[in-house]
Amino acid sequence: MRLFLDTDVILDVALQRQPHFISSSAVMDWAECNMGSVAVSWHGIANIQYLLKKSEPFIKELLRFVEIPPTGTVHLEYALSLNFSDLEDAMQVSSAVLFGAQIIVTRNVKHFKKSPIRVMTPEEVNSILPKQR
Repeated sequence: MRLFLDTDVILDVALQRQPHFISSSAVMDWAECNMGSVAVSWHGIANIQYLLKKSEPFIKELLRFVEIPPTGTVHLEYALSLNFSDLEDAMQVSSAVLFGAQIIVTRNVKHFKKSPIRVMTPEEVNSILPKQR
């Protein structure tokens, strides 16, 4: 299974935001055990750095087990063509498409109504993820 994590899921873990921490943390634990199966966007990392103080250790740890799809002009053009009301969300989708994600994991499902990729909350994804051995 290939997942793409929206920035809100990562921030739930980094900031231990309740009540979302447990479900988002479980997704991140799965990602750590399934290296190469989960991606985040380049600009999502920049947003995390902007919102967190002393974020470098967290970001370095994250990069041990997540992928960042290499995006460029054509991918931004694709994001613009999606006609999302929020360009940042469309950029997440474009990055997820490039990665070949099967599911975008986010708490803001309504922001991704136009996504060509299935969108699920962390709780929903946890119910279908293969159990860890």
